[in-house]
Amino acid sequence: MSHHQLLYHIVFSVKERRQLLIDRLRDDVFAYMAGVANNLGGHALNVNGFYDHAHTLARIPTKVCVADFVGRIKSNTSKHINDNKWLTRKFYWQDGYGAFTVSSSMRQAVFDYIDKQMEHHAKRSFEDEYLAMLKKHGVEYDPRYVFD
Repeated sequence: MSHHQLLYHIVFSVKERRQLLIDRLRDDVFAYMAGVANNLGGHALNVNGFYDHAHTLARIPTKVCVADFVGRIKSNTSKHINDNKWLTRKFYWQDGYGAFTVSSSMRQAVFDYIDKQMEHHAKRSFEDEYLAMLKKHGVEYDPRYVFD
């Protein structure tokens, strides 16, 4: 039997960082995202975000690659939002995403960070937050193509 403890902090935004995750649907969308993650054999420990993006702390099954896991979460939640006609326009997530490994010793800190997104973004934009995350984790990027 194989054992693993691979935690990921996954971050992605609404297409063009539009503030479409309004109060009346945020809780439903984030709960739905957690359900999709769990149905894929993963475990969403925390899902939260702001009006223009989402954060997930998740354990991903070893047989599923990160890109497939994130892609299925994004496509399923987009479909859920659009099928329910909650918005007057079609909803899309950005094409890309950020995925950062989380050590067991940092699990609670990341959980708490995700929990406090509304407070956090009273002071800092998603763009600033995301660029800081890329730098902190040593991810090389071309600033021209970070956001779509």
